[in-house]
Amino acid sequence: MASEAVAVLLLVFLSGSTFGIKLEGNGYTDVLIAINPVVPENPLLIERIKEMMCNASSVLFTATEDKFYFEEITILVPPNWSQGGYGRTKTETYEKAKIIINEENRAYGDQPYTLQYGQCGSESRYIHLTTKFILDDELIKLYGPRGKVLVHEWAHLRWGVYDEFDDGQPFYKGAHSDIQATRCSLELDGKIVNRINHTNCTHIDPNNKIYPQDCVFLADSEQWENTASLMSYPSLHKVTRFCSKKTHNSEAPNAQNRMCDNRDVMDVIFTSSVDAKANVQPLKGPHPAPRFTVMQRGQRVVCLVLDVSGSMRGSRILQQQQAASLFLTTIVEDHSYVGIVTFTKDAKTFKPLTVIHGEESRTQLVRYLPSEANGGTDICKGLKNGFEELRKDNGNTMGDEIILLTDGESELNCASEVKESGAIVNTIALGPSANKELKMLSEISGGKYFYASDNLDQTELVNVFASLTTTNGDLTHQTILNGILNGTVSVDHTIGNKTTFLVLHESQSPEDIEIKSPSGQIYDFIDFQHSSISKMHSLVIQGTAETGDWTYAIKNTLSDQYITITITSCAVSDAIPPVTVKAHMSQQSIDGSKPMLVYAEVNQKGVPVILADVMATLKSDSGDQYQLELLDNGAGADAFRNDGIYSRYFTTSKNGRYNLKVKVQRKNKGKNNGQVRLKRHSVAPYVPGYVIQGKVVMNPPKPPVSEDDLQADVGSFTRTAIGESFSVSLPPRVPPPNFPPNKITDLNAEIEEDKVMLTWTAPGEDMDQGTADSYEIRVMDLEALRGNFSGAHLMNTSDIRPLEAGSTEEYSFLSSYIINAEPETVMFFAVRSCDKDSLMSDMSNVAKATKI
Repeated sequence: MASEAVAVLLLVFLSGSTFGIKLEGNGYTDVLIAINPVVPENPLLIERIKEMMCNASSVLFTATEDKFYFEEITILVPPNWSQGGYGRTKTETYEKAKIIINEENRAYGDQPYTLQYGQCGSESRYIHLTTKFILDDELIKLYGPRGKVLVHEWAHLRWGVYDEFDDGQPFYKGAHSDIQATRCSLELDGKIVNRINHTNCTHIDPNNKIYPQDCVFLADSEQWENTASLMSYPSLHKVTRFCSKKTHNSEAPNAQNRMCDNRDVMDVIFTSSVDAKANVQPLKGPHPAPRFTVMQRGQRVVCLVLDVSGSMRGSRILQQQQAASLFLTTIVEDHSYVGIVTFTKDAKTFKPLTVIHGEESRTQLVRYLPSEANGGTDICKGLKNGFEELRKDNGNTMGDEIILLTDGESELNCASEVKESGAIVNTIALGPSANKELKMLSEISGGKYFYASDNLDQTELVNVFASLTTTNGDLTHQTILNGILNGTVSVDHTIGNKTTFLVLHESQSPEDIEIKSPSGQIYDFIDFQHSSISKMHSLVIQGTAETGDWTYAIKNTLSDQYITITITSCAVSDAIPPVTVKAHMSQQSIDGSKPMLVYAEVNQKGVPVILADVMATLKSDSGDQYQLELLDNGAGADAFRNDGIYSRYFTTSKNGRYNLKVKVQRKNKGKNNGQVRLKRHSVAPYVPGYVIQGKVVMNPPKPPVSEDDLQADVGSFTRTAIGESFSVSLPPRVPPPNFPPNKITDLNAEIEEDKVMLTWTAPGEDMDQGTADSYEIRVMDLEALRGNFSGAHLMNTSDIRPLEAGSTEEYSFLSSYIINAEPETVMFFAVRSCDKDSLMSDMSNVAKATKI
């Protein structure tokens, strides 16, 4: 007997579509703003959003020297809003929105932030704003005008630049031994005062020779015209620009300098961002006002378009039937409309659109799933029949959805019809021969594309169908898939409602199935419902499933077959959001010129989940499989340590279609009790106060966020996330790519008494995998290192034997080796690594140390 179990608890959110913000000429279009369903209906909120975006468009235009503005903006309101006569969506969904309006986040309060964790110049995930930030004018005092704050966050989102302030290091010692506030530019005037008594700070910390934490820099409310920078002080009236080469403060210990190699914001925007190649010229004359559309997504209407051609005969038709059964019985939401269309050379409707209003309607749909296959293949005939079925609810296909599954190839001459339909087409390529152009159909319609193996020992197709949920932002009503690992599955305290055990088999029914709850209650074979056609056994736990470890045992001695067991569940209550995992690649296709990055976001309603074990599996259509442990260590591919984002580089020299699955496990490690510092993402700067006509005027203190608020307390759990499939297409007759070690991003320098200590995370032979061959460490002043690394003073590193990627490296030497006798000296260090083929990494971040 052979069996495999889905070893995870799966709550899947997919992303990575080519649908999204577009730059057309000088104007941004397809800017989608979505309001979460927890937000009560309020017409004033929509008007304030419009006002904010109009103001932001003018700010953006000025800041980018008349090059960019907002042209077309869609506001997506929740499905439970009823007073506005809102238009119907096409392909817009909550999960595609780049600006989210929600209730306050436990880790951020009402402070605007951007979920940003990519490389410098990479687009970020979304901007998060609260209703209070939009509606309460008192918050303008704390963060600045809404339009300017939005542009600050837009720079994170669109162009991948980082903050130029730093609450963790508000002051630093400059190269000339002067104490400066961390800001850009240095032209920003202000005072450094005591937070309590508001007098000028004169006390210097004897350990680091800078101002202590009870001191704060307050900017003068009146600055020179067109002062920079919006990434540092967007709250100031006359701050209207980003820092340029002329005004950039490359010494400041802020995220922009650390992540972007001390480059100025304008340089990143126009040479490294997604808009760099657009070569946009300044607009002559004023920019037009933004155009707004307010839309609402209706009830989900989906048609399964299923291949029943001859090549689907046997195990493939069974796999399709079982995976679609899971979708119909468990995944698709109540009150949705579902139809079933099959196709060979022709197409026909197996089941007209049916509303999901209980178990009987779900069971009836499952009975209509095809179980026989014969004939040729015409994918477009199936799609056209699917569109016809979708029109039967309201006469059009706008905003409706198709799930297309096929294993074969046929001419795809219906792309224009797909695009014009306004429907979302999700495509599933089953097996190695499925049409490689299916991805194009998903891309032009805003759908998702998957490749799934047809091997019976895999659960890929089941996982794909399980991931085809739709979300309006309310996670508490989505189905969660939980799987099995070594006969045990953990049901954590965030889930437990509608818990279902589903056993799928290949041929003969297993002789017995036993499920044991954490308290010892036994559910056996007679408690399961059985479908001999779909070869499925299902058990629904009444009420809320017990928290803890559930065990299973399946007896199968009569036949050699593959058996899978999967568990689905929903959030335990509206008050407890479930732990979610989102998996995606940095790109959906690659030509081998640069490595891809694998990402997994693990959080509980925006609060990061750390200390988890995260493993990504990437498998090609030719059977090649790669496993990568994703890390949250702030090194290599990972931008920040302990932010709940787990990352790794993926390098391959083999062409093909790849699927992505990420498994996340966490044992009951509790909270970190302060031993691990959590990282928050890019935020709008809180303004503690101003200097107004020479007088200190303080703002109310920002509500404190404790370490408890910055992390999720979820105990043990397991999850799996399915990412969209991606492709690798290397140029023919070109040597396979050979990548250097990854750039070191966490170099740190400290001087203790007579010794200098350098630490960093070891890179690999190929990016962050394997072991590098050697290091090159140099020391000089900042500009010399940045401008001519090879000309800086070279340290003797012949004794260093690089450790495996991810290890902590340490290198120390006597300070007298390079430091003169002056009482105070500032030194800057940088490092490069080299692999066995003499390929050099990029220069690391620059680390500064001060000899006091």
